Amino acid sequence: MIDKAAVIGTGVIGSAWIALFLAKGIAVVAIDPDPAAARRLRATVAGMTDALKASGLIPATALIDTDQVRFAASPGPELAEVGLVQENIPERIELKRATFAAIEAFVGPDTILASSTTALKVSDIQSDCRKPGRVIAAHPINPPHLMPLVEISGGNLTEPAILDRAMEFYAFIGKKPVRLAREIEGHIAGRLSAALWREAVYLVEQGIATVADIDAAVVNGPGLRWATMGPHMTYHVGGGAGGIEHYLQHLGDSQARRWDTLGTPALTSALKARISDGVLDEAGTRSVEEITAERDIRLAEAIRTFAC
Repeated sequence: MIDKAAVIGTGVIGSAWIALFLAKGIAVVAIDPDPAAARRLRATVAGMTDALKASGLIPATALIDTDQVRFAASPGPELAEVGLVQENIPERIELKRATFAAIEAFVGPDTILASSTTALKVSDIQSDCRKPGRVIAAHPINPPHLMPLVEISGGNLTEPAILDRAMEFYAFIGKKPVRLAREIEGHIAGRLSAALWREAVYLVEQGIATVADIDAAVVNGPGLRWATMGPHMTYHVGGGAGGIEHYLQHLGDSQARRWDTLGTPALTSALKARISDGVLDEAGTRSVEEITAERDIRLAEAIRTFAC
């Protein structure tokens, strides 16, 4: 099993990976050109630790000592002994290609090169690599320190054995990895989230309900249900004793008619303003930081109850 990893970029996503690696006893090399990266990392991880422990994702006795992280401003000899590199730099394909080329100059032949990319394809990232077969996507979902999901996919040149090893590693650190049979922009969760939000924005555009009521409908309705089962299993249960076959036979046409009415809103300046005003009304006097803290507390409670 991998006992030493490198993290490229130590923002929120990179810090979350570092916290999880350290909690599992994995030594970390952090690559970040910002002189304040070490100070920022300590503060960010400290803010994550209580929620991680409350969720049960790491033991209450786990030690997350960021002072043990070895920092470097750019890829170098420090990478020679790492078994996995987790890249978390901005979503610019030219930057990612250049970064992976720089990493390859120093890592060993069996090192897995993983990108946290949100929407880019691995085939595009790995195209300039000398050994593209070890390049994968390992995409977490926000907030990355709490959400168990990590989506694993490869590109046209990725070796299946590398994906096998990656699945084992991310399960070892406590994630719930899912493996895509082929790559697609936005992975699974991102596309599902985008589809839901597109319809939520359409409902605002059409004046069906306020932003707050649309959010409340999700939180107090399907959101709770989705914490226990995914969309396919939801409709299987909804089919009663006959399950999904009964649902599709008797209500499939009804579902298709609803699909036909789903909207594609135009994000005009006016609609953007309506959404912004609605969100700020819903937030009230709470700051983004306060809302984030509330979210993390509720997520920790939900994960402890529902995660499987």
